[in-house]
Amino acid sequence: MSWIITGTQQYPAVIGESFGGGYFAGYISHTADGNATHALIVAPKATGEAGLLQWKTSNTQTSGTSSVYDGVVNTAAMVAAGINDHPAAKFCTELTIGGFTDWYLPSRDELNIAYFNLKPSTALNIANKGANLYAVPQRPDNWTTNYPTQTYVADFVSGSTQFFAVASLFMSTETNATTAWGINFNTGNIVNDFAKTTALTVRAFRRIEL
Repeated sequence: MSWIITGTQQYPAVIGESFGGGYFAGYISHTADGNATHALIVAPKATGEAGLLQWKTSNTQTSGTSSVYDGVVNTAAMVAAGINDHPAAKFCTELTIGGFTDWYLPSRDELNIAYFNLKPSTALNIANKGANLYAVPQRPDNWTTNYPTQTYVADFVSGSTQFFAVASLFMSTETNATTAWGINFNTGNIVNDFAKTTALTVRAFRRIEL
């Protein structure tokens, strides 16, 4: 296990390491200045991934779910609005893994970071997607067809124990009253027009404030 030590705090240093009930997926900066504010932890595949859940049971507005970088805020808004109406987020909030109960449905730029660091396949990327000013380090440019490459983390390669489903995953970020964001973990295609009643794959996250 590799660590970054700041004062009395310890944080993971290597992508894909087991940490905090799951696996370290990267750092995010809520200040969008390249300075990390949180470590992102992706839940284990066997217990923290679910297939074919709706973002919402109706194509209607859920106020407070527009953050592109803060899945905790988005998920809390779904809880406040009625978590039973939000199956994808409900799956995440009901998890207890490694003694942790603070799992949530990740936002657009959180899943963007996970794709960049833990891309499961060798498929070509959709080249006009991927810029992320909340990533650490910042990525102002879109990815190319050949970058990012397949992850070097063996457990996250397609077919291994922890790989992200090579399918479209829901993000907690709402686009408008009827649609939400999603990302395809085969090509990195990020789209904002999935009907909320569509059923997609879900992978839970938690985070550690730095």
